[in-house]
Amino acid sequence: MRFVIQRVTSADVKIDGEIAGKIDKGFLVLIGVSASDLTEEDKLDIEKAKAISEKLVKKLVNLRIFDDQDGKTNLDLNAVGGNLLLISQFTLYADCKKGNRPSFINAGSPGPAEEIYEYTVSRCKEELGEDRVERGVFGADMKVSLVNDGPFTVILDSDEIL
Repeated sequence: MRFVIQRVTSADVKIDGEIAGKIDKGFLVLIGVSASDLTEEDKLDIEKAKAISEKLVKKLVNLRIFDDQDGKTNLDLNAVGGNLLLISQFTLYADCKKGNRPSFINAGSPGPAEEIYEYTVSRCKEELGEDRVERGVFGADMKVSLVNDGPFTVILDSDEIL
């Protein structure tokens, strides 16, 4: 699983020209679920993926990348009253090793990947509260706008941190 986290002063997502989610200060998080997150010994294992999601959500909500009074990146979302905008993005698992057309074979299958995305959204809402978490729509054609604060972008990859 991958989270591409962008510290933002504002962000929104539109679907068919309508705003589906909008935040001020916080994190815009692009969420990708890999095929390996969803399997164990070549069998579908949703519980394994949920456990991965749990760990990444804990890391996400406690990530201290907001400036404190001394200008050091030392504060988390709760300390600054920040919000989350969560966007599913299977292209985070694009494989560009061969040719010029990316392969998406490493991305999770849509059905199970959507279940894990929904689980991740619900866990974030449990951690921060319903009113602090906005979202896109899995599989939709979305237009995402953001003002990256810094710029500051961090990648959490389950293969590297778990």
